[in-house]
Amino acid sequence: MKQLTIRGLGNELGRAIHRLANRDGTSLNRAAVKLLRRGAGLEDGPGANTVGSSLDHLIGSWSDAEADEFEQALRHFEAIDEAMWE
Repeated sequence: MKQLTIRGLGNELGRAIHRLANRDGTSLNRAAVKLLRRGAGLEDGPGANTVGSSLDHLIGSWSDAEADEFEQALRHFEAIDEAMWE
């Protein structure tokens, strides 16, 4: 399985994922996978990480203005086309 959407994490688990990501200087996805593997009793050794790190250097690299510009560019994707759901 390469991708999974998880709903209902709750505030406490969400904060734990954020804390781990901040502590390790990594992405939320990588932190969530680490916590899942730990909870499942799986090793954290070599080959255990199936999430690539090639984009890690971009984490936190945008200015607030760049992030705002990006979010503005994506706003039209948030619109729901009611006709598509009929």
